[in-house]
Amino acid sequence: MAALIENYGFIGDLHGSALVSRDGSIDWLCLPRFDSDACMSALLGRDEHGCWTMFPRVPVRKVDRRYRPGTLILETDYECEGGKIRLIDFMPFGPKHGSVFRIVEGLEGSVPVFTTVRARFGYGGYRPWITKEGATIRMTTAPNSLALHTPAPVQFDQDELDVWGLFTVKKGERMPFELAYNPAHNATAAPALDPDATLAETERNWKEWSGRSKYKGPYADVVNRSLITLKGMIYAPSGGIVAAPTAGLPEEIGGERNWDYRYCWLRDATLTLDGLMLGGYVDEAKAWRRWLMNAVAGAPDELQIMYGIDGERRLTEFEVPWLPGYEESRPVRIGNAASEQFQLDVYGEVIQALYEARRLGVPEMPGVRPSARKLIEFLETAWQKPDDGIWEVRGGRRHFTHSKMMAWVAIDRMTRIIEEFTPANDPDREILPRMQALRDRIHRNVCEHGFDRKQNAFTQAYNLPALDAGVLLMPALGFLPASDPRVQGTIKAIEKNLVRDGFVLRYKPEHTNDGLAGSEGAFLACSFWLVDAYAYSGRRQEAEALFEKLIGLRNDLGLLSEEYEPTSGRLIGNFPQAFSHLALVHSASVLANAELTPRASTNGHTKPQAPSARP
Repeated sequence: MAALIENYGFIGDLHGSALVSRDGSIDWLCLPRFDSDACMSALLGRDEHGCWTMFPRVPVRKVDRRYRPGTLILETDYECEGGKIRLIDFMPFGPKHGSVFRIVEGLEGSVPVFTTVRARFGYGGYRPWITKEGATIRMTTAPNSLALHTPAPVQFDQDELDVWGLFTVKKGERMPFELAYNPAHNATAAPALDPDATLAETERNWKEWSGRSKYKGPYADVVNRSLITLKGMIYAPSGGIVAAPTAGLPEEIGGERNWDYRYCWLRDATLTLDGLMLGGYVDEAKAWRRWLMNAVAGAPDELQIMYGIDGERRLTEFEVPWLPGYEESRPVRIGNAASEQFQLDVYGEVIQALYEARRLGVPEMPGVRPSARKLIEFLETAWQKPDDGIWEVRGGRRHFTHSKMMAWVAIDRMTRIIEEFTPANDPDREILPRMQALRDRIHRNVCEHGFDRKQNAFTQAYNLPALDAGVLLMPALGFLPASDPRVQGTIKAIEKNLVRDGFVLRYKPEHTNDGLAGSEGAFLACSFWLVDAYAYSGRRQEAEALFEKLIGLRNDLGLLSEEYEPTSGRLIGNFPQAFSHLALVHSASVLANAELTPRASTNGHTKPQAPSARP
């Protein structure tokens, strides 16, 4: 049975990933890629759907776990009758990717340990053919195969098709296990890696990377742990960053809103770039921009809201009926049909990310300007169309206020690119008057139709009363300063209607008409946006108090999911969630007066008052 979401740790090798529970079970494993069919899926069902358990055979008195500083190497200590052991879980960071290592280390006394490797390919749908090749056990269901390397006494059951073993670890002893991915057509499994050397190399590589962080301000430990988590979600070959390494974790326990997040969302573009640059990770920022431009290349009217980790466009959604879902939250969906939606906001995200890269000193990519112009030319008329909105609701298209605001961002940032980074004799300057006029037109349109005078607030969609936390971004994007009475009225309306137990809902589900039953928890990124809005408004103490409350929701390993359920006090949604960690990093930079995102508006508004630096 799956553990509480907050009881999982995350490990990865910048290609694939796994979730490890406090009780030593790997309940989610995707190899060789983040988006590969999971070969262990107990997270979304039961043990029979695939897991790898490793736990003392005697009563456990205490469990304590941590990441090694500056790494994604997970250590879990089990204090039990007769002794104490440490379980070290990691995936190699470096060229030797594609394996999961588990090393059991004796700390005190003598402890018997039982392990079961239950591979179930195709999201728990297919049991493997198990063979033994010398000391190696292979578990195969074409096109995939896993090879288990260990000196431990293990055996397999041809009926249950599981691998299991019982061994004892004494103080000072270590028992290593390596589970390596191999294509099934490889006649022989790859040779085992040296566990101690691989562990040392992985730790060295992680510490070298995390040691380069330039963020030294307030909340440095929190920010740098989030940056390490985000690094673990980068697909190294392409530079793309998955929204989460999981699929199907529910936005409401027992509910239907269970989506696959192992893809790259354009909505994360600017926050990702800013977060990486804030940490001084210029190479990762360049790789992300390269992925972004490769993904959006082509016809502007075919721009998607998300892509696969290599830029794949076809993300066909289907249900997995044999999985009962996390705590019976069904259906379990793989793929994501929202990739076929039309969202205006992604045009703003792309152009803003290009502007941000230039403003932060990253040279312009060759050939990027013509692609940007094509996006803008399409947007000149497309901004007037209804769209599906940032939250991908499946209840029909509307004139979403946030979407129109992001169309304004696209035109505004393109105008800035030309004004700030284009020579006086460049032909691009000829379109400046047209861009400036369009920017002002969209701004007036949003203020006229997206603002509800009765509520004194900007709403979710034009001429409709429902509220949406997305409009909290207005001051952050420079659309209006926080001092504007309309922004202040919006903050008050959201506090009154969308704040639940101190946390922010992105909207009220009953206003979406998406045909899905149930509700959802407080959306953590939106709660961080309220932190920013408070800070811009001069409400420093409230901003800090909410930020402290939010970082207090992280689990003992510093990880956040997509949402939080205040009534039960549980993390819910896919985990760990990049959007939540990106918003955390941004809010910390706002409170530290070190944010990188531009705040000045070119519509005649002044830059919002920056929060004072912490003493």
